[in-house]
Amino acid sequence: MVAVLHDQAVPAPDGAPKTTVPPVRYFAVSGSAAKDGGPVTIGGPPAEVAAPGAAAEPASPFTHPVPGGSALETSLGEFLRTYLGGQGAGLERYLSPGLRVSAPAVAPYVRVDVEDVVSDAAVATGKGVATDGAKARVEVRVTGEDKLGVRWPLMYRAEVSARAGRWEVSALEAGVTAPAPNSAAAAPSAPAPVSGGAR
Repeated sequence: MVAVLHDQAVPAPDGAPKTTVPPVRYFAVSGSAAKDGGPVTIGGPPAEVAAPGAAAEPASPFTHPVPGGSALETSLGEFLRTYLGGQGAGLERYLSPGLRVSAPAVAPYVRVDVEDVVSDAAVATGKGVATDGAKARVEVRVTGEDKLGVRWPLMYRAEVSARAGRWEVSALEAGVTAPAPNSAAAAPSAPAPVSGGAR
């Protein structure tokens, strides 16, 4: 099941209180995953369904806010703006040798704003870059604005590491990743390491 939402409010029906309601719609989609952990194959069109029941939410491990304007926040913002808005053009500058990340085929967003970044480790909360070898997982919340002016809330999780004076994204938990041709790097089912920041 997937939820489709955006933050462009819709006027309430006539006779309702003068408020706006952000639209959220739920769809059930059938599919199957390859045995080797490859992409999911969708087996048919979606069916709109009622909202699922609420479940207890486990405590989040992301409890350390990353400051706006810090080296890590800036690096993650550059990567996601390229990934979501550039059709992959220039994305290779953020990748480790021999690896690639497949960006959306059509750049869906004309603007991408980083709303906040939180980490599971205090080492990621400094203004600069931590010492080489430091690692943390981060959750990045962004808002993407499409060509029609609709703003979409998006969230990505990644693993970051410090190397050579910059923060690098060493695993991206959202999106499709794959090794480059003739690469002896990690198998396609593993998150592809990528590097962040200008070089």
